[in-house]
Amino acid sequence: MAVQSLLDEINQLGMELMKKKQQLAELRKEVPEQEVDNYQFLDSYGEDISLSELFLDKKELIVVHNMGVGCNYCTLWADGFNGVYHHLIQRAAFVVSTPDDPRVQEDIAAERGWNFPMVSTKGTTFKEDMGYAKDGSYHPGVSTFRKDENGKIYHYANTPLGPGDDFCSVWHLFDLLPNGVSDYKPTRKINKETPLQLTNNIAVQVKDYPKAIEFYEKTIGMKHEKTYDHETKLSFNGVNFFIEQSDENHTFFEFSTDAFDRIKAKLLKEGCEITKEYSERSIMMVDPYGMRFHLFESSNQ
Repeated sequence: MAVQSLLDEINQLGMELMKKKQQLAELRKEVPEQEVDNYQFLDSYGEDISLSELFLDKKELIVVHNMGVGCNYCTLWADGFNGVYHHLIQRAAFVVSTPDDPRVQEDIAAERGWNFPMVSTKGTTFKEDMGYAKDGSYHPGVSTFRKDENGKIYHYANTPLGPGDDFCSVWHLFDLLPNGVSDYKPTRKINKETPLQLTNNIAVQVKDYPKAIEFYEKTIGMKHEKTYDHETKLSFNGVNFFIEQSDENHTFFEFSTDAFDRIKAKLLKEGCEITKEYSERSIMMVDPYGMRFHLFESSNQ
């Protein structure tokens, strides 16, 4: 077959696929919506949050059914969603759900730099009811919902997730390579050169706490996330800032590791000092050159 004929056939198949996708979207509109309960979840802080609250100020909601920290494929998909999250929320609310405990969610979100909201479905029938869990096994997918003016919530559509779907770009890019996907399997670590992973959490000590919070929110444009007893959590472009009152004015970074004892011993040998110990697996340190940081053992092992 001539090269031009091959190219013409490729283009024709591409156009047919686009038409099929449009037909699929139209068919979904014909499926009757189903009213669902206002499920109760836990957010990443371990606090109760309802399905209705996940809509925020939107009338439509996208919920990703992630299988949890044990699935590297789900992590790959979530990495992709994080890159377009600021685009998604212009159109609809977006949440990633997992069966993990909130603490585990908080750790992996910090390690990956995820800035989308997460909820724990542990102890609920949500995934089972949506068709993404059966007999204790979880399956990845997406569910979408609509909320009407009376606050009633309707399930609109479902679709599974998996290699080659429309929701993860790497597979389509690999398809353009001479050897295709080959034996590729996603791995969790972002930086394979070190057992340390830098999180997106930064703690800042300030002298005038109330004025500092006002400045960061109104002048810099940081978003208020949560107020604790002795600090306030703000966020900016996916980075979390924990602002606390102190005359010392230090800034702290954060590292997670899956080899805590080995890394701790190595850092101490190189002249680092422990400045505070929260637990056996969570410490504050300062290196010989002035950088201060929190080191903790990741729960995502």
